[in-house]
Amino acid sequence: MKIKSLLTILLLSTGLVGISQSFNNLPVTTQKPPLHGKHWMAVTGKPLAATAGAMIFSKGGNAVDASCAMLAATCTMWDVLSWGGETQALIYNPKTKKVIAINALGVAPTGATADFFKGKGMNYPPQYGPLAAVTPGTPGGLMNMLAEYGTLSLKEVLAPAMQLCEGYPLEAQTANSFEREKERLKQWPYSKAIFLPHLGNKREAPDAGEIFVQKDLLASLQKLVDAEQQALKKGKSRKEAIYAAYDRFYKGDIGKEYARGCQEQGGLITEQDLANWKVITEEPIMVNYKGIDVYKMQQWTQGPVMLQALNMLEQFDLKAMGFNSARYIHTLYQVMNLAFADRDFYYGDPYFAPEEPIKGLLSKEYAKERIKSINWEKNDPKAAPGDPYPFEGKVNPYKEVLKEWSQASVNTYTSPLSEEYLHQVFLGTTSVEAADKEGWVVSITPSGGWNPSCIAGKTGMGMSQRMQSFVTNPKENPFNVVEPGKRPRVTLTPSMALKDGKPFLSFAVQGGDTQDQNLLQFFLNIVEFGMTVQESTEAPNINTDQLRLSLGGEDRSPKAGNILLHDSTPPYVRKELQRMGYRMRFDDRTSGPTNAIYFDWEHGSFWGGSSNHGEDYGIGW
Repeated sequence: MKIKSLLTILLLSTGLVGISQSFNNLPVTTQKPPLHGKHWMAVTGKPLAATAGAMIFSKGGNAVDASCAMLAATCTMWDVLSWGGETQALIYNPKTKKVIAINALGVAPTGATADFFKGKGMNYPPQYGPLAAVTPGTPGGLMNMLAEYGTLSLKEVLAPAMQLCEGYPLEAQTANSFEREKERLKQWPYSKAIFLPHLGNKREAPDAGEIFVQKDLLASLQKLVDAEQQALKKGKSRKEAIYAAYDRFYKGDIGKEYARGCQEQGGLITEQDLANWKVITEEPIMVNYKGIDVYKMQQWTQGPVMLQALNMLEQFDLKAMGFNSARYIHTLYQVMNLAFADRDFYYGDPYFAPEEPIKGLLSKEYAKERIKSINWEKNDPKAAPGDPYPFEGKVNPYKEVLKEWSQASVNTYTSPLSEEYLHQVFLGTTSVEAADKEGWVVSITPSGGWNPSCIAGKTGMGMSQRMQSFVTNPKENPFNVVEPGKRPRVTLTPSMALKDGKPFLSFAVQGGDTQDQNLLQFFLNIVEFGMTVQESTEAPNINTDQLRLSLGGEDRSPKAGNILLHDSTPPYVRKELQRMGYRMRFDDRTSGPTNAIYFDWEHGSFWGGSSNHGEDYGIGW
């Protein structure tokens, strides 16, 4: 009775009563404490980058200013991304009380066609190097967000990143990644010069704790600041001055050197490709799950996967199944397989033909139809895309292609998954979450240019590898075939949820194809099982491999029945899942690092959560 009383006190002290009444068999302690704040919250992939966000808040900046500073810092610190990568963001504007989406993903450059890559014997664009690069989107995305929704100058927001460029103690995780990938880095002269300062020694990368200096990147960032400051001296407004810096990158000397450095090393990006590219402000897509509005980016990301899954899961009593019971795991796995099969065939750049059937895919009626195919006794290795067209009053033009796709998707894979395969599943990316007392909320999932990164000339900026997410065969996905000017369908998926018209959750995670698997479970942990935001970031997840990899080598086919489970999974659950046809592997970390903010309106405060592995970190005030 004493233990029960203590548990009751602990649960009441978290302020969770009222969110859920289901607390049985759930963790009541966490390895990392939750963050608390009244004025602001900053969470991201590196402790120093979170400090950059705190510095901007202390200068009076809002959540957009702080998130831009954190984005700049994480790119500068090579937190599995770089300045030449891509940025996807959701922003809640308290003035309009609406969520907007920032599409700052680069496009395939001139000459990037399916025939070009097929002519080189490739079924997909390569994983690494200049031929994997789309145009850089992060610089434009950062400056667009800052100009339109921030309050500070570019000079102020870039100051922490520029200090990092002057030299900071390199953390072991990044230093060791440079050493591990040094043979590939030596192929690219600009990368070799920056990442391998001790050529000829046994260890050619910097040591952990060694001061890491990036003179070329500092010079590029200084050029952006100079362009802004010169515009201000000419009487331009804050916004106009930031866009002057934007133009210097994409239409000036920085872009010229970026394109030159790319082409010198065999890439395709031209000066005109950079000049033509633009950030797009979009309407996000949303579904309502039991009274909560959940927002995602459009179908050029995999974000709708989570929304499709929620539409299907809404039909079940998940709480009654029990957290991570065999029944619950089987339900999640089957639903995710159906949603990912739709992603693999129907998602692509909405600004290019053919038009994706997103209205049908997100239809509640379509979700009800999809779950009719679930086999409740065993895994279905033949889970395939459905037909959403009738649910938006149209006829599917790809019925015959779907038949071939479904037959080709079945994989009777039984060998252990390779280290290379597992590496691709969690490759790259970080997340940035910020909120302030004025009501601004930002969720960003930036990525691209991760190590081993090919640096574009003397810019100091690593190029994106995102072109590898295209296909060259329209029978694989007619909506995502590579062509110049087109955006690849990416895994990157910032998330936001509103309840009663007010921010409820802001959350994101790194991890390639696992992102919307992890975020789906994070969300359900809070909404269905009453976890705190920190408990949910640490909770055991499951991952399905029964999908087509978005990143990696030539073998991207689904691995039917393969499932990642947490080491703590009980023997009786393992036995039941084995009976149902699952091939299990186990780990003590079953998701990428999740970062999140929960809005406690009852008490007027923020709860911050950051996973208990990796280097992700948050600061609140």
